[in-house]
Formats: sequence, C-alpha cells, structure tokens
Amino acid sequence: MPNLTDLLPARPARLALLGLIAAISVGGCAQLKGRQGYVVDPVLTDAIAPGIDNRESVERTLGRPTFVGQFSNNEWYYVSRETRQLAFANPRPTGQQVLRVRFDATGNVAAVDRTGLELVSKINPDGKKTPTLGRHRSFFEDIFGNIGAVGAPGMGGGPQ
Repeated sequence: MPNLTDLLPARPARLALLGLIAAISVGGCAQLKGRQGYVVDPVLTDAIAPGIDNRESVERTLGRPTFVGQFSNNEWYYVSRETRQLAFANPRPTGQQVLRVRFDATGNVAAVDRTGLELVSKINPDGKKTPTLGRHRSFFEDIFGNIGAVGAPGMGGGPQ
C-alpha cells in the first residue's frame, strides 16, 4: 500500500498548488463594476445652453439620446448608471445621472435638467407574498366564510 506522502507532490509544488486554489477561491469574491448607458462628459453636457442650441447642435455635441420622451418628441434623455456587484449578489447602483434636454415647438433648447441617484426607487419585497389590504382569514374561513351570508337558493336576495 503506497504512503500518502508518496502521492502528494514535493513541498514547493504543494505550496504553489494551495496558493493557486486559494487565489481562484478568493477571485470569485471580487467586486464587479459596471457602467450602462451614456458616458457622461461634463464639458460637453455643460456646453448645452437653453436659447442657443437646437436639436441638431445637441445631437452633434452629445450624440443620439438614450431615449426620447414617451408623450412628446420634445424631450431627450441621456441616462448613465454605474453599478457594483459582489460575487453572486444582485448589482447595486452606485451612481446615476439623467440629463433631460427639453425643446420648444421650434426645436430650440428650452431647458436642461439633471437628476441623480436620489430619484432611484428602492423596492424591498416582503418574502414570497404580496402584502394586501383587508382581512387576514384562515383557510377554513375562506372556504366556509360565506355560509349564511347569502340567501337560500331560489329565494332571491331578500326583502328590498
């Protein structure tokens, strides 16, 4: 029967193998940074001025918008978001900028608005059930709760 130490590689090789296994194991815990949407250049976004620029100059300066307003073509949105993710967790937003450029009826810039992460909604689900308003009844109350609450069959709804 072979000895266990005969099956293992030499001491330096064992240390290298253990170090490689530790590096691979810890490597899965690294933070992943992500960027989505428009890459914001503060010099270019600050150059857009109401009353001076129009649709064509905004498109030449900033490019096509991330999306156009839902109810009107007079609002262009440039959205940029930065996220971080640790191992297998869901990504969390760490930074966001929404640049809204509003145009008047003639196509000139009427206003430029900026918002950040303060408008991002945080939703915390409550388990696997959706909370509802109303009474909390047991299983048997749901099944037998209407007995006696409805008139007898064929009798109608009762006196009017």
